[in-house]
Amino acid sequence: MFLSYPILASLLGMLIAQFVKIPIHFLTSRELKWKLMFSTGGMPSSHTATIIALTTAVGITSGIYSNDFAIALMVSLIVMYDATGVRRHAGYHAEVLNKLLVDFNRLIVALKDPNLEKTEYRAKLKELLGHKPAEVFFGVITGILVAVLTFYFYPFK
Repeated sequence: MFLSYPILASLLGMLIAQFVKIPIHFLTSRELKWKLMFSTGGMPSSHTATIIALTTAVGITSGIYSNDFAIALMVSLIVMYDATGVRRHAGYHAEVLNKLLVDFNRLIVALKDPNLEKTEYRAKLKELLGHKPAEVFFGVITGILVAVLTFYFYPFK
């Protein structure tokens, strides 16, 4: 069974965007982090690349005046808004909470009051959740390029 062109384009958009995060991070920080392949956040936005590849593929196959394209476009706008808005701010909140936990532990140690509970140990909250607008923009570019290139190389049109 073969994947439809829109599904294949969107899956490739996600995989390529996730993989590209590794060399981009290496170039900017000189640190090789393979776990970025399975992580949210970072450059480019894989959520955006995925949904834009799907939207582009639907536009190519159904036309930009079709109901299918209109639905895909509206979902794309919601995903991009969410990536730069809600998810990005959730990352900011995680960062603040992580700092508060460190400060709380320092306070407990500094007071050295035997009646106080032991220091609080919790897993650090993930801070890289959302995206900067530039990361979403390059997710859009990635998604469009992947969908167009997939169209030209997809044998089962």
